[in-house]
Amino acid sequence: MTSRPAPITSSELANLWMAYQEKTMIVRVLEHFIEHASDEEKQLLQSHYNSALNNIEMITSILQQEGAVVPIGFTASDVHNGVPKLYDYMFDIMYLHMMTKVEMSLYALFTGMSYRKDIEDFFISLTSESQAVNSQATQFLLEKGVLARPPFVTMPKEVNFVQDKNYMGGLWFSEKRSLNTVEVSLIHHAVETNLVGMQLMIGFAQVASDQEVQDFLAKGMKLSKKIEIDLGEFLRESFIEPPATHAGKATTSKTAPFSDKLMMYNTSLLASFGLGSNALGGAFSLRSDLPTKMAFIAKDIFTFAQDGGKIMIKNGWMEEPPQIEDRNQLTK
Repeated sequence: MTSRPAPITSSELANLWMAYQEKTMIVRVLEHFIEHASDEEKQLLQSHYNSALNNIEMITSILQQEGAVVPIGFTASDVHNGVPKLYDYMFDIMYLHMMTKVEMSLYALFTGMSYRKDIEDFFISLTSESQAVNSQATQFLLEKGVLARPPFVTMPKEVNFVQDKNYMGGLWFSEKRSLNTVEVSLIHHAVETNLVGMQLMIGFAQVASDQEVQDFLAKGMKLSKKIEIDLGEFLRESFIEPPATHAGKATTSKTAPFSDKLMMYNTSLLASFGLGSNALGGAFSLRSDLPTKMAFIAKDIFTFAQDGGKIMIKNGWMEEPPQIEDRNQLTK
């Protein structure tokens, strides 16, 4: 006789709920991209689309077995088929490359927060899927010449330890050393992500139906550009050109393929990812001016994310996560 597994924990419920939101959003975005993709692009997009649908079914099944309501997430009403494409050459794969980075981070975190074996295995599989698609997207974009590799460096020939007390300098009048490879990698990642994010915001802003949403998304476009310029300057000071690409631009279409609700959620998700990336960048940077710059960027992203949350709540677009029972009510 097989015993029933333990009920899912609050962490597992929360993470399944968050995964459902992200996966239902992704399938809606991919539906628009697949409609306009070349045969070569469509193969990669369709594979991730099919996996996302299967994952949504799995989450639905788990929640129903636990007696939990299935979230609304994003439905067919959040994508408009038959409209002109919103983004040009290769943006669909560039978007997939960016979003699978978000997925890898989310699902690896969710795996570590899972205690029931089947839930843990599920998030392990989601992490593995995202890693595989990200790898395919990376190689695809490299082959097409639209993804800039991080700079090559001379390989170290010996191990060194920091001797100079100014190694962690960089603020005000202290002498700045050249960036190390850890710092270059984190900056390159941030610039690359914001380049795609900026084009995403440009497209979203020009098709949003609500003026407040349009203004907010335009602010997101300017914030992405500012981050790209500010961090790119660190690379230029070390005589390294920041990543750039000729592909993946927003078209001139004014017809929205997505609902304002979906565009706001996608923007919110990327803002949360940006906060995490900035925290990581600040933590691993040993030149004092870098963590300081990351802190200012994080403040701007946090303020931007808060403004977005207020707009979503105002319009009834923010689905509430599962709530812990309010025990205080028992004492009243």
